[in-house]
Amino acid sequence: MSAIKPIRAVMFDLDGTLLDTAPDFVVVLNQLLEENQRPALPADLIRASVSNGARALVSLGFGIDDQDPEFERLRVRLLELYALHIAVHTQLFPGISELLHKLQEHNIAWGIATNKPSAYTHQLLKALQIQPAPASIICPEDVKERKPHPESMFLAGQHIGCRPDEIVYVGDHKRDIDCGRGAGSITIAAAYGYIEADDDIATWQADYCVHHADEIWPILERLMIASKQMICTEEVPEFAGNMEN
Repeated sequence: MSAIKPIRAVMFDLDGTLLDTAPDFVVVLNQLLEENQRPALPADLIRASVSNGARALVSLGFGIDDQDPEFERLRVRLLELYALHIAVHTQLFPGISELLHKLQEHNIAWGIATNKPSAYTHQLLKALQIQPAPASIICPEDVKERKPHPESMFLAGQHIGCRPDEIVYVGDHKRDIDCGRGAGSITIAAAYGYIEADDDIATWQADYCVHHADEIWPILERLMIASKQMICTEEVPEFAGNMEN
């Protein structure tokens, strides 16, 4: 992390960072397994794979990859079931609602940068009606290169009217941290999200790591204070020189 810039925006990954969508995916994957005479999987096992998307869930449930002739049929059916069950159990992670209102109070914009397809992202957000509303929503269809490429952060800066290094990006996967780091944004790893058992968060090289969303605002406060102090320090030599004249 380089010189601290003012914080103009906080961007969130969607599944596993802003929203706890796993309970709905547990239902629909196990429904798909039942339709195909397969045994249900434990919720915790499914939960850990949600951030990796529908393909990963099909692989998890059926032990096949995308070269299997049945793979695409199962993926499409999973998404059909999800569309019917998209916001039944999904909710903001604890502490996120309070955080969004804190951001609003301090005139800091917030938004979403996700690899979740646009159709499902917007259907989900329409159902939940999160307030305050996001200033930017970036899905794979909005960029040429999806995460981990940093294009999403560059586009967020355009939407919000700030530089990428004035954005804090929070995510629960290495691809999120790579995206933020590549754009020069400050990064926060959401260890409360969907982390697979063999994944080591320390290797992501995020600037910060939190185990609960309540821990995000104190980090932002420290960054804002440090930014103001840096601005004041930079102004001192000029002020002192003027006093001598």
